[in-house]
Amino acid sequence: CDLPQSPKAAEEPGAGRTAIENLLQDPELSPSPEGKVKEALHNDFWDHLKEQLSATPPDFSCALELLNDIKEILLSLLLPRQNRLRSEIEAALDADLLKQEAGRGALDVSSLSKYILNTMTLLCAPVRDEAVQTLEDIADPVGLLRGIFQVLGLMKMDMVHYTIQSLQPPLQEHSIQYERAEFQEQLDQQPNLLDCTTKWLAQAAADLSTPPASPDSADSSGVASPPGEAASSPEPLSPSVVLSQGFLNLLLWDPENEEFPETLEMDRTRLEELEAQLQRLTILASVLLVASSFSGSVLCGSPQFVDKIKRLTKALMEKFNPGPENALQTLSEQVSQEIHQSLRNMGLTALSSENTASLIEQLQSIAKKENCVRSVVDQRMRLFLKSCLLLGVQRALLDLPGGLTFIEPELAELGQNFISLTHHNQQVFGPYYTEILKTLIPEDQALKTKEEAL
Repeated sequence: CDLPQSPKAAEEPGAGRTAIENLLQDPELSPSPEGKVKEALHNDFWDHLKEQLSATPPDFSCALELLNDIKEILLSLLLPRQNRLRSEIEAALDADLLKQEAGRGALDVSSLSKYILNTMTLLCAPVRDEAVQTLEDIADPVGLLRGIFQVLGLMKMDMVHYTIQSLQPPLQEHSIQYERAEFQEQLDQQPNLLDCTTKWLAQAAADLSTPPASPDSADSSGVASPPGEAASSPEPLSPSVVLSQGFLNLLLWDPENEEFPETLEMDRTRLEELEAQLQRLTILASVLLVASSFSGSVLCGSPQFVDKIKRLTKALMEKFNPGPENALQTLSEQVSQEIHQSLRNMGLTALSSENTASLIEQLQSIAKKENCVRSVVDQRMRLFLKSCLLLGVQRALLDLPGGLTFIEPELAELGQNFISLTHHNQQVFGPYYTEILKTLIPEDQALKTKEEAL
């Protein structure tokens, strides 16, 4: 079958595929002028195949090439241990045998399509079961081959994802061992390389050992004591709790403090990005809390209203980055107008002039870090991140501190990013942390917390 091919096929993104695969790729993925050309070629191929199979006698030239490509795709989906199935596919779709049958006019495309479908049923991921079953209802041979080729394309992507996932654990383990070996080599040359790391963990242990000044105070990380916990009693020390406190302290790091822990130097940029993300979400949650106190439960219960305030806040925070003052100056006016208009649209009483002025003032004051609403939200955000470190993101989301439910999706993303960073760091430098923490936590207290955990 003479298939149109670009003279620069080897330079194009799809050059690694067969000619037919390039021709039959989903045109919806390429809505550009080039995509329109491919769509036309795509349709021309199937029309041409239909004409060939409908001719008397049938012309199987395009069908043979298509069947050969399908065979190669099926073989690529096999795992190394599936030798028997590999032999079956190679025998059933043997190119020489099919060519002989075509020469005699005895090539049964329908039977071969059914065999291919049965094989796809064995090889496809559960998510593709329905798509394969749908193909069984197609009576037209050309329509069936077209559907088979499209579903096989999805199965190839499934296999790529599976391969990537299966390679992740050994690659990650290799990365951990490599980073640890590189650090150990530096440590052998510089015995004091862990000095700042030791000070960082010592400060975390000291923060946890010092009781808050009053029952209503937050701990030194800015995290309020969980409900039911005696605020006057310091938290029992354990390696995981101290390390979690240390990671939280990094989100409050003074840029002028040059004693940054050596084990986190490579992650410093990402930590600064997480700190900036945390600050943006703190302001976002504060704006939503203030807005909700003026708009009432009916308006705040509207997902559309909450999403609109979110979009306004995020857009202005990005526009006026890094300082929030100008953003909140503009935002306060827009939020006030949005609340006023939304209340009128719902037939509710609009804000009075006095309430409007108070709303604008409270929104603008969020720019100050000492603002009471922002301070409370900041404490609760850090409590959430602490829960993420100790319990995991999903469990932390089940018991969100008050006022944070408006930004649950954003918190889930922040928590996951924070966990990913700290988890990898802990896997690489865990042995060093363990040795340092042995010198910081009294042995009797460490044993006590270990027994309680068990």
